[in-house]
Amino acid sequence: MNYFGLLLLFHVASSVKHSLRYFLTATYGVEDFPEFVGAATVDEFQVGYCDSNIKTAKPKQDWMRKLIERNPEHLEWYSQKCLGSQHVFRANIDDLKQRLNLTEGPYILQRMNGCEWDDETGEITGFNQYGYNGEDFLALDLKTLTWTAPKPQAVLTKLIWDAKKARLEHNKNYYIYKCPDWLKNYIRHGKSFLQRTESPSISLLQKTPSSVVSCHATGFFPDRAEMFWRKDGEQIHEDVEKGEILLNNDGTFQMSVELNVSSVPPESWKRYDCVFQLSGVGDDIKITLDKSAIRTNWVYSPEFPAAPVAGIVGGFLLILLLVIAVVVLRTKKSTDEEKQYSGFQLVMVTIHHLSIFNKVF
Repeated sequence: MNYFGLLLLFHVASSVKHSLRYFLTATYGVEDFPEFVGAATVDEFQVGYCDSNIKTAKPKQDWMRKLIERNPEHLEWYSQKCLGSQHVFRANIDDLKQRLNLTEGPYILQRMNGCEWDDETGEITGFNQYGYNGEDFLALDLKTLTWTAPKPQAVLTKLIWDAKKARLEHNKNYYIYKCPDWLKNYIRHGKSFLQRTESPSISLLQKTPSSVVSCHATGFFPDRAEMFWRKDGEQIHEDVEKGEILLNNDGTFQMSVELNVSSVPPESWKRYDCVFQLSGVGDDIKITLDKSAIRTNWVYSPEFPAAPVAGIVGGFLLILLLVIAVVVLRTKKSTDEEKQYSGFQLVMVTIHHLSIFNKVF
């Protein structure tokens, strides 16, 4: 039994960081896409959406719809904010075009802002970041109430915005007080959805008899989970490669951990098992390494050589992964030092993602 892993998992379970994030994107010269798009997420689940075509905000979860029904002024505030932000962002794009002496489009301005709240320590973290044409542009430092410019092109804008003291004080008040209050309110209303637990289905997958064996878990919630391989009841790290936790289209998660079995004799396979642990669920889920339990696409026959089949399957899986990478934008969790997101380099993927998100939900 991996007692250290269990202690670590239970510690994570007792201390959860919740987040309220707003993603705003303004475009100029981008065909077949709204000039302005906004999305709100709570704990990484989209709860609201607006764009310049529909000209209003729309809730995207049942619990948020119920909250709006009881507090219609809440929806009105978001709708007005959406419309106002559209005009502000368009003016900002025009200013940046002139300030940076840009003549050819398209132009894309993004903002990611919001707050995080640790429900155990009470720690509050606010953030407000801008990206322009796919690159990090400005980030607000709430401790010094100044803007940070990662690129020389942003320095002039930084100086102008640093001089707007009233706006900076408004930002501080919003991200330290108002945003966390709203986040806590959303967590209370969405508790049955956001804090539910769902156990996964687990499978053993292998492309060919000589490939690694992947232990794949999908359909679990929340994403606070641990997965590892054991030999004779002890966790192993050698010949093991662990993948990231990924978001499924239905809001659940998936992950996998691979084991290189090339040096494992057949008679020793049953000494290995894959273990899945989910925060909030007491019992582990285990599956023993067994050839009869492995699911594979591998086919062999004298008339149809195995090597071409493996190549076709591998190529198909590669294409599938590329498609998923474009459609599902999974922003990696920030380190303790950063406590913020970055990555406006994926601006076009973000835009496509928001468009798909609006159609799916």
